[in-house]
Amino acid sequence: MQETKRMADKANRICQQAQERMQSGFEAASRSFTEANRGVQPLAAEMMEYSKAAFDDTSRTWEQLIGGRSMDQAMQIQSDYAKRLYETHMAELKKLGEMTVGMVRDASKPVEDASRRPR
Repeated sequence: MQETKRMADKANRICQQAQERMQSGFEAASRSFTEANRGVQPLAAEMMEYSKAAFDDTSRTWEQLIGGRSMDQAMQIQSDYAKRLYETHMAELKKLGEMTVGMVRDASKPVEDASRRPR
């Protein structure tokens, strides 16, 4: 009888520890999703701002091309546009990459912290 009680107590402790770990994991996942959501919002805003600026630049370039007086001038406008497009696109990709890395780092922190807690 004593042995059965000891085994039941041990089983209860194991279940209690499992429940605590699951609860901790769910809380960490919830905090992680919250952080990811916070990171996606500025990322989306940045993408929208870049898209608008790129559209405006394209519109201005078309206006310049339509108003061009010679083939040489049109080639120069197109060349300048291609260079500008490449440079701004690469800068934007770098910026978005840095924002994404920061978002992932912030979103993974709650899970990392939960995994470091003593058991």
